[in-house]
Amino acid sequence: MKFRVIILLMALMVSNTLQAQKAIKVNVEKISRIFNRNVTLPEDGTTLTVNEGPGAGGAWLRLKPAANAEIEVELKGRDMHQRSFLGIAFHGQNDSTYEAVYFRPFNFRAADPDRVRHAVQYISLPDHDWPKLREQYPLKYEQPLNVSLNPDDWFKVRLAFADGNVTVYVNGEDKPCLQVKSLSSHKSGKIGFWTGSNSPGEFRNMTIRRLGKD
Repeated sequence: MKFRVIILLMALMVSNTLQAQKAIKVNVEKISRIFNRNVTLPEDGTTLTVNEGPGAGGAWLRLKPAANAEIEVELKGRDMHQRSFLGIAFHGQNDSTYEAVYFRPFNFRAADPDRVRHAVQYISLPDHDWPKLREQYPLKYEQPLNVSLNPDDWFKVRLAFADGNVTVYVNGEDKPCLQVKSLSSHKSGKIGFWTGSNSPGEFRNMTIRRLGKD
């Protein structure tokens, strides 16, 4: 009898783990709050478009706060210098306190090698924005991509944040293009679509897999 109870408990533990790691498709229409932007959806409801505007902005999703998760999403920016910053915000506490990973598509194929090295960026606001990180930790929190991408086309991102680690992959590559330690003291929070100053962005095909005990 005792042996059967142990087996049952183990089965329940495995079931709970698998359930926690199941990938869930996100309906991009499920927005809880839009900040400093407007958003639109086409008739088919598959692509969310964030308009451009001064300062950072975006849209928080109507999801349970996440501590540890893996997100897959497709993004589309544009090849316009200093006018295309877009990515995913996570561990959001409010509209100005969150972590984010974002891309600069106008740097994907830049002739200047310094710009190429600034293709993907991690930030933790309000204390660790990109100017501070670039000055104090050059090329630690921003990196080039491992593949050549068209700055005007869709590209796929896999972002994992768990146990203080943030890891980013693009277009199915096995090697991460960015891997850093979190700089935030907040270990759980909202997830949302993010765009930088004077930058629009398009987002589609998003899935979230919660990791560990999240």
